[in-house]
Amino acid sequence: MRTQRSHYLKMYRAIFIALLFFLTTSCGPAPDRDEDAMAVTVSNVNHPEWSINANIYEVNVRQYTPEGTFRAFEQHLDRLGDMGVDILWFMPIQPIGQENRKGSLGSYYSISDYTAANPEFGTMSEFKQVVDRAHEMGMYVILDWVANHTAWDHYWTMSNPEYYETGEDGNFFPPVDDWSDVIQLDYENQDLWDAMIGEMRFWVEEIGIDGFRCDVAYMVPVEFWNMARQELEQVKPLFMLAEAETPELHEHAFNAGYGWRLHHMMNEIAGGELDVSAIDEYFFEDDAGGFPYGSYKMYFITNHDENSWAGTEFDRMGDGVEAFAVFTATIPGTILVYSGQEAGFDRMLEFFEKDQIDWGDYKYHDFYKKLLGLKSANKALWNGDFGGEMVRIHTNHDDKVFTFVRENEGHRVFTVLNLSPEHLEVSFSGNEYTGSYKELFTEESVTLGPDLELELDPWAYRVYYVQ
Repeated sequence: MRTQRSHYLKMYRAIFIALLFFLTTSCGPAPDRDEDAMAVTVSNVNHPEWSINANIYEVNVRQYTPEGTFRAFEQHLDRLGDMGVDILWFMPIQPIGQENRKGSLGSYYSISDYTAANPEFGTMSEFKQVVDRAHEMGMYVILDWVANHTAWDHYWTMSNPEYYETGEDGNFFPPVDDWSDVIQLDYENQDLWDAMIGEMRFWVEEIGIDGFRCDVAYMVPVEFWNMARQELEQVKPLFMLAEAETPELHEHAFNAGYGWRLHHMMNEIAGGELDVSAIDEYFFEDDAGGFPYGSYKMYFITNHDENSWAGTEFDRMGDGVEAFAVFTATIPGTILVYSGQEAGFDRMLEFFEKDQIDWGDYKYHDFYKKLLGLKSANKALWNGDFGGEMVRIHTNHDDKVFTFVRENEGHRVFTVLNLSPEHLEVSFSGNEYTGSYKELFTEESVTLGPDLELELDPWAYRVYYVQ
C-alpha cells in the first residue's frame, strides 16, 4: 500500500494538473510550453511502501560463483545486506531451451518452462530459500520475466501452438533475426494473456517474489501489462520494472523503467562526444523523456547487456566511472548496481558460457555502501515524487560541471560533479546550495557560503548532505 504522504501527493498532482489546465485556457496568450503542460500524465501505479527509497541489484547467478548455483549465491546475502542492497533482481532462472541454443549453456532469455528452475542453478526449493532469507534480511526479490518469446522447445509449442505467431509457411519464427534461439508469441490471442499471467502468478503466490523485471516490455502490448498488474496486485503489492523507456507503460503497469537515453549520454560525455549541456536538456527541457509524474526511472553505469555487448563501465567511461556512479545515485530516480560492479570487475562476461566474476577484494564495496546508504536514509534522494526536486546550480563551467541541490522534509543533498578530464577552478552562482553539510566520502563537516569556489580534479565529485 502507499504511504500517507503518497496519498497527499496524489491529491497534489490532481491539483497541479487542474491548475495547469486553468492557466493554459483562461489567462490570455498561452505560454511557450502550453502543449507540454496540457500533456502532463500521472502515474496511477501503486508504489509499495518499501520501494520509495529502494535501490536495485542485478544478480547473474551463472557467473556469480564458481558453482553458479542458488546455494552458492546465498552465501553473498550478508555482504549485499551490509552494502545496503534493497531489491535483488534475478536474471531469468528457468530452464533454458536446447533447440537452436546459443553457445554451450544458452541464453537465460530462451525459456523452455516458465514455472520450473534451471537445474544448473539448483532446485525450486533452493531458490525459495534464497527468497525467504532475503525477506528475513529486509530485502525484496524480483524475477526477470520474458513475456515476448519462448525457447523453440517450450512445451507450449506442442500443447498450445496457437500461442505463437507463424509465418506464411506456417512455421514459428524469431522476433528478431539475431534472436535465433527464441520464437515470437502471439498477443492477438487473448488466451495467451490468461496463460502468461497464470505463470507469473505462480512465482508470486508459491515462491513469494515481490515483482518482476520485464524483458523488452515495449514489444508486448501495454494493455497486457495493465491487465497483468491489476490481477497480480490482488495477491500482494508488487514492484514492476520495465526494460523500456516507453512512458505509457508507466501509467498503470510499471513502477520503474530504464533510463537508456541518459545512459548513452553518459557514455558520450565520457568519450568527449557530448558536454554537460546534454544533461541540462534531458532534465530541464525534455523532462527526462516525459515519463508520467510519480513514476521512477532506473539509472545505471552498467548492466548485463552493456557489460556483455558494449563493454565494461571502464571501457566506456574510463576515469569517469566513479563520478557517473555518484551521478546515477543522486539524480531523481532509482539506481541499479550489476553483479561485480562493487568489485570493480573490469572484463566483459561471456553471455552463453560459464565465465565467473573475479571478486578480488570488493574494492568498491564501501563506495557503493555510502551511496546506497545515503539514498536510503536521505529523503531528498528518495524515488519518484517521494524525493526532492532537482534544482540546478550554475557555475562558470556549466559545459563541464554538473551541480544540483535536492531537498525534502529538511533533508538536503548538494552534488558537485566535474564530468570532464580537465582540472577546473569552479565558482558557483546563487545561494540555493548554501548551508552546513557533511561530505559523504571524507565525512568532513563544512559550511558552504555564497560565492563558493572549489578546485576540482578531472572527474572529481563531492556529495554534501544534511539529514
